[in-house]
Amino acid sequence: MAGLLATSTTLAACGDSPNQNKDNGAAKTTVLTVGMPNGPLTENENPFLTTSAGAKDGYRWVIYEPLMMWNPVKPADPMKPWLATKAEWNKDYTSVVVSIRDNATWSDGEKVTADDVAYTYKLVRDNEALNSGGVPIADATVSGSDVTITFKTPQFVSQQKAIAQIPIVPKHIWEKVADPKTEANKNPIGSGPYTLKSFTPQTTTLTVRDKGYWQTLPQVKELRYTSYADNNAQTTALANGECEWSFVFIPNVKTVFIDKDAANHKIWAPPVLGIHGLYINTTKAPFNDPKLRVAMGMVINRDDIFNTAEAGYFHPLVKSVTGLPSPAGDAYVSDEYKGKDYKIDVEGAKALLTGAGYKLDGNTLKDPSGKAVTLTLTDPAGWSDYQTSLEIVKANLAQIGIQATVDKANQDAWFKNVEAGQFDAAFRWTDGGSTPYDIYRTVMDGDQLKPIGTASPAANFGRFDSKEATAALRAYAAATDDAARKTALATLQKIFVEQAPMIPVGADNIGAAYSAKNWTGWPDDANPYGAAQPTQANALDVILHLKPSGS
Repeated sequence: MAGLLATSTTLAACGDSPNQNKDNGAAKTTVLTVGMPNGPLTENENPFLTTSAGAKDGYRWVIYEPLMMWNPVKPADPMKPWLATKAEWNKDYTSVVVSIRDNATWSDGEKVTADDVAYTYKLVRDNEALNSGGVPIADATVSGSDVTITFKTPQFVSQQKAIAQIPIVPKHIWEKVADPKTEANKNPIGSGPYTLKSFTPQTTTLTVRDKGYWQTLPQVKELRYTSYADNNAQTTALANGECEWSFVFIPNVKTVFIDKDAANHKIWAPPVLGIHGLYINTTKAPFNDPKLRVAMGMVINRDDIFNTAEAGYFHPLVKSVTGLPSPAGDAYVSDEYKGKDYKIDVEGAKALLTGAGYKLDGNTLKDPSGKAVTLTLTDPAGWSDYQTSLEIVKANLAQIGIQATVDKANQDAWFKNVEAGQFDAAFRWTDGGSTPYDIYRTVMDGDQLKPIGTASPAANFGRFDSKEATAALRAYAAATDDAARKTALATLQKIFVEQAPMIPVGADNIGAAYSAKNWTGWPDDANPYGAAQPTQANALDVILHLKPSGS
C-alpha cells in the first residue's frame, strides 16, 4: 500500500535536523525519524479512531498504552505485562481480571488508576465508533487496583484485541469530552513516555517525558513522524537516510533501498495469520450473486499480482481456496479443502456464469436481466501496489466480460466510504490473530453488519449477510475443545469458498523497512520480539528496545 511527490518541506521535516546532540564533543543519537506514506493529515489525536493522524502514522501508541503487550509475530506467546501487571481469565474467557500497576502516571502528573481503566472500557462499550476491534464489552468494575472486565461472548480467539489493543485514557480528561466520536484531542494526555511537541499536516514531533514514566525511559529522546505523500516519496526518504523507519511497499527493493546502504538498510517482513484481497460489496446487484463472485475469483491472476504488484515479497501468495496463508494457516485447513488451491480457469468461470443465467455478448457480460456487468475498483491513489493490483484485476475480469474502472481515491474518503459500504470493490486487508477467526470475522461477521451509509469500522465492509457464517463464528469463539473448533471452522471455510464474500490474494506481513545506522535493537528473525510495523500497538516496545549504534 501507500503514496505522491513529497514537497521540499516534507523532506526537510524528516531530515533537517542532524539527529544528534553534542555531548562532550561526541555525537550522540537522540532523534528517530519515522515515516508513513499517508499524505497530508488533519490534526486529530483521538487514540480510538483508525482515521486519526495518530493512528495513521502510528504515534498514538507511544502516547497511549494498552494493558498488555502482544506479539503478533509469535501470537501464541504469553502477553507481556504493561499497564496491567497481570491478566487472569475465567474458564470460558467471558471475563478477565487485570491488576493495574501502581507506579504509572499520566503525562499531566495524575496517577493512572483502576478507575481510568474501567472508564476506558465503558467508554469504548458505549461508543461503537471507538470500538475498532469490535470487542463485545459488557462491563468493567473496580476492586482496589483490580478491574474485572466482562464480555458478552467468550474472548478466547480475541484476547489480544480485548486487553492489548485498546488504548487506556485518563478519566479526568475524557469525562469532560462532549462527543468522544468526534473529539480531535489536540492536547493528548497519555501514560506513555512521549508527549506531543508539535503538529503540522506533514510532520508530527513528540518528545520524551522528563519524569513520571513507570519504566526506564527510552533512549530515543525525540520522535519525528513525517507523513509522506506516497510510496515513492517515502521510499526516497528511506533510501537517502532522511527517514529511518517505515512500513511501505518498495518495488525493486534491493536496488532501490537495500543496496543504497547494504550494511544498514534492512527489510523484515514476517508473515502473519492475516490476508488481503478484493472485498466486494455484496449488497449491489449483480454482485449479490455468489456465483458471480466465485467466477471473479476463478480468473484473478494471483501470481501476477504477487510478482508484479507486490515485488515478489510484500504480500506472500495465498494459494489455498480457504484464503488461509501457508504455512501459518496450514494446520487450520479443513479436511474438505486440504490440497485445494486456486487455479486460473477462465473457461470454467464462463461456464459457471452461463449456467447462472449470464450471457457473454461479445466482450460484455450481461446479467440475467440483460444489464451489462460493470464495477468500480477503488483504493487510495498513493497505494501503488494496490493500484497495480487493481489494474491486473481489471484486465483479468475483462476476460469474462466484466467492464471495470479503477478509481484512484483520496485516502480519507476511501476509508470512510469502505467503512460505510459505499463502494463496489476494493483491495483491503483483514485483521490478524492467533487463529483464522480474525480473517473470517473481518469478512463475514454478521454482528458487524451495518446499513449502507453507517460506518462499520471493525469488519464486514462488504455487508455480507450470512446467519450461518455468523453462527459459526460465534461457535468457534465459544468452543471449549478442539473438536468443536474444527467443526465451526469447516463451516466457515465452506461458506467462504462457495459464496466468495471476499477474494483472497496475498498474506499480510507486519514488518518494516528500517535503518540500523543510528539505532540498533530492531526485531528480526534472530529476535522476533514484536512486529516491526510502526503503526502497530507494540510500536512502543520496539522503540524501548532501541539503542544508539555503537553504544
